[in-house]
Amino acid sequence: MEVRQSVGMVMAVSFTRYGRLYYLDPGGHTPRVGDKVLVPTDSRSEVAECVWAPQWVSEDIGGLPVCAGVAGPDDLLRDERNSDRRTDARRVAKRLIRAHGLPMKVVGVDYLDDVERLVIYFSAPHRVDFRTLVRELAAELRARIDLRQLGPRDEARVQGGIGPCGRDLCCATFLKDFEPVSVRMVKDQDLPLNPLKISGACGRLMCCLKYEHPLYQEFKVRAPAVGETVDSPEGRGRVVGHNVPSDTVVVRLEDSGRRCACSLASVCGPRTAYDESLGQAPT
Repeated sequence: MEVRQSVGMVMAVSFTRYGRLYYLDPGGHTPRVGDKVLVPTDSRSEVAECVWAPQWVSEDIGGLPVCAGVAGPDDLLRDERNSDRRTDARRVAKRLIRAHGLPMKVVGVDYLDDVERLVIYFSAPHRVDFRTLVRELAAELRARIDLRQLGPRDEARVQGGIGPCGRDLCCATFLKDFEPVSVRMVKDQDLPLNPLKISGACGRLMCCLKYEHPLYQEFKVRAPAVGETVDSPEGRGRVVGHNVPSDTVVVRLEDSGRRCACSLASVCGPRTAYDESLGQAPT
């Protein structure tokens, strides 16, 4: 696989429509959105669709694979044959799985035409004895068969879909590695412990809970705790809530019992003292 230092231009491709995005160095090529291009892989170049035309980026990105050019007629013909081969393998695998009564679900199929090998990805609730299935698949498809079981997160990555936010799944687009997500992160963000609210398409805790967790940790270190008495621009009161995205706290005033949202800086003791020393009104 050819890899070189990026010169500031990046493009994105996808091997399947609405599938995961892969980023490339254009390498001097200027494909347009929708063009079929060649992407270097460990075995040989494969055909993918350009979904993000080459453009300059501010970050210095290095180590990206280099686009091998626009796909020619022979490349498109080979890609079409491989697609038909994958479709046929999926159909045969589903039929044989039903015939054997195995608790397996075919998730995806890869075909390596240079070595005549089919890689069939499946999910199952537990380990499955598929030795007989492999022999029958190899005999009917006339290729080497490699069955690989995927966990719930990898299954969602391969299948893709739409998350609760209305966007494509992170794991199916840009997320490369699965970092651990814990219930502690849910509690730190004051989210309800409702599986329907905090679970992703895979049934596990949403990966995006990891993104904002450091922000919540930093906020709680700086902010007065709930129940603490503070001096706010509206008067003295007690903190009854936090709003991390807006960097504010909710204060119930002692005089009127009214609630008001105040910026964290205006109720933070050190910041207030600093502003007063400069003769500034807290914001």
